[in-house]
Amino acid sequence: MLRAVNRVLLGLAGLVLVCAGGVVLAAGAGLSVPSWWPYDGPHDVLLSDADRARWRDEGWWWPVVIAVLALLLVLGLWWFLAQLRRARLGEVLVESGDGEGALLRGRALEGVLEDEVASLEGVSRASVTLTGRRNAPRARVVLQLEPDAAPGGTLERLADEAVAHARDSAGLEALPAEVRLGVARHRARRVS
Repeated sequence: MLRAVNRVLLGLAGLVLVCAGGVVLAAGAGLSVPSWWPYDGPHDVLLSDADRARWRDEGWWWPVVIAVLALLLVLGLWWFLAQLRRARLGEVLVESGDGEGALLRGRALEGVLEDEVASLEGVSRASVTLTGRRNAPRARVVLQLEPDAAPGGTLERLADEAVAHARDSAGLEALPAEVRLGVARHRARRVS
């Protein structure tokens, strides 16, 4: 969802800036601009002295200006901090059976799952990242297969062995996994 919000906000900000810049350039070049646009020509200013001083003596003006700027600042900080948030899951909630539950470090489960996946036949290298919520984790697995490995068989063993073991050991109902496959580089065999 964060990616979608980023794209929409960046797209809207870009569209507004491009449109405003285009109208300012058109007015600066002496072309016709919409009648509601405050900037009419190359020697005009966006806000005249009268426009800037019009609301200064009103009692509601400064609180509204400060509130709007504070809201923009809070939204901007929220957006910035959302970019820094890690997508990696820090801990997994393990159901202990007594109603309390226990927390398992996400890196520990990633490491065990990665070791088991890397030990599968036909896998030369593996990388595992846990995402999602701590009570409903998801696994992202990147596999680098050996040149002669069968992808179908490797995926079956991954699902039936490694992911099933991780799911059962953590006491999870489900552990969905997104798997990306690649092939390790290799030299061509010489035939003599």
